[in-house]
Amino acid sequence: MSMADEPLILGIETSCDETGVGIVRGHTLLADALASSVEEHARFGGVVPEVASRAHLEAIVPTMERALAEAGVTIADIDAIAVTSGPGLAGALLVGVAAAKGYAVAAEKPVYGVNHLAAHVAVDTLEHGPLPEPSIALLVSGGHSSLLRVDDLARGVTPLGSTIDDAAGEAFDKVARLLGLPFPGGPWIDREARAGDGGAIAFPRGLTAAKDLAAHRYDFSFSGLKTAVARWVEARQRAGEPVPVADVAASFQEAVCDVLVGKALDACRTNGIGTLVIGGGVAANSRLRAMAEHRAAKHGIRVRVPRPNLCTDNGAMVAALGSHLVSSGVAPSRLDLPADSAMPLTTVSV
Repeated sequence: MSMADEPLILGIETSCDETGVGIVRGHTLLADALASSVEEHARFGGVVPEVASRAHLEAIVPTMERALAEAGVTIADIDAIAVTSGPGLAGALLVGVAAAKGYAVAAEKPVYGVNHLAAHVAVDTLEHGPLPEPSIALLVSGGHSSLLRVDDLARGVTPLGSTIDDAAGEAFDKVARLLGLPFPGGPWIDREARAGDGGAIAFPRGLTAAKDLAAHRYDFSFSGLKTAVARWVEARQRAGEPVPVADVAASFQEAVCDVLVGKALDACRTNGIGTLVIGGGVAANSRLRAMAEHRAAKHGIRVRVPRPNLCTDNGAMVAALGSHLVSSGVAPSRLDLPADSAMPLTTVSV
């Protein structure tokens, strides 16, 4: 099939604080327009749903126009529209879903309501081509830490484990706040950690003790780690000693990455699967990428991680999943498709 014969798919992402519109043809990315409201949330130290929803309303049309111009196409040229219909913030999702329905009706195009987390897996195809099936996917973001077995991305994934309290990205934000670093915390912790010693402080590795592995082999817990960091910092402050921010950041980051990589590679080896895909905002973390590749190489496991700007929320990932669904012959969604803030991982499209 020549590139001209492949479907031209537009993707809309509004699940949290990024308004994204991406356009792909097959596995080729033609446009990835993004508007972020992160600075509007920074003074609150976290995402405020109402602020996010209003920002999406303001940004959706200009972002759509930028994406179409960047790709050099019109809405009439598009073969199908994909949109994140869950999981995410209900009000934010509604903006994207309503926009997708409006454009689909106006241009007489089919619409696909897709799962945000499955889209984080699919985006890797834009960089590394078709996904080997089966694969193991590790999804780590502000709201999710999940391990999945991907046998057929178009038709469903099998959850192996997930977070039982704080997600990895949430822990990064909370520890950054403890250390006086800005929101969102992930990039700042990563930056500070480069000047620190990851072995300086022995922070706990959640759910890795033998009794925990028996019940929660592939699950994650970062609440205890976050509390341990808080106690350590408070003890230094009480003693009137300076807090070594770089060492705390590096040691915390090492603990998170150690658990994520260890459980992901265990899932690969136990399932006899040679490909690990890492996606979600925390996949942009430099230590996670380096540790995963180093440890996986010892076991002959290939690690696929998209470039950092494709790890965070964007429209390209939604378009990539839409392209995969269209190419796999999956039927489009009905025009009354819902915005489902609690969409389960097992639902790839609605």
